[in-house]
Amino acid sequence: MGWDGESYQARFDRLAAAGEHVHGEADFVAGLEPASVLDAGCGTGRVAIELARRGIDVIGIDLDGSMIQTATRLAPDLEWIVGDLSAVRLDRRFDVVLMAGNVPLFTPPGTRSGLIDGCARHLAPGGALVAGFQIRRGFRLSTYDGYCTAVGLHLAERHATWDRQPFDDGADYAVSVHRWSAPTDLGKVVLRGGAQVSRDR
Repeated sequence: MGWDGESYQARFDRLAAAGEHVHGEADFVAGLEPASVLDAGCGTGRVAIELARRGIDVIGIDLDGSMIQTATRLAPDLEWIVGDLSAVRLDRRFDVVLMAGNVPLFTPPGTRSGLIDGCARHLAPGGALVAGFQIRRGFRLSTYDGYCTAVGLHLAERHATWDRQPFDDGADYAVSVHRWSAPTDLGKVVLRGGAQVSRDR
């Protein structure tokens, strides 16, 4: 699937000009207080540029050259990489690896486990893999969690929105935080408000 970076960016420019808040993902990630972030599937750099503005060391990577071209135009001083995260090996690790904007859904079936492996490969000890995507489009959360478990990550947080609204079975979007350290209960994760959900939903 090909993208046009300028057209994609124009949509968010229109939203921002209309007074919409377009930095929910950056707010969420900044709340984790990382020193460094790898924005995986960075698109035109909307999130990465905002994180950099807040003083966070960030690199953006995307498979689509048009997206990276626009990101480079908008923030030439940041590091942008055209590449497939399942294959790329950067010479560093990050406090947060971020996949915002339905990144796993744009990854062809059969290659998604490689994507998660690539994310984990670039995650620092104690770091967090953060992903937000729609969950009614043929890619189950249990499958995503399974890929994370296979590389040694466990579910630490799950929310329905980037502003941390509680997640429940009626949600159509999930923001998930997976971390390296072993959970105390492999079967359940505590959500905001004290509710619990099974890992096997």
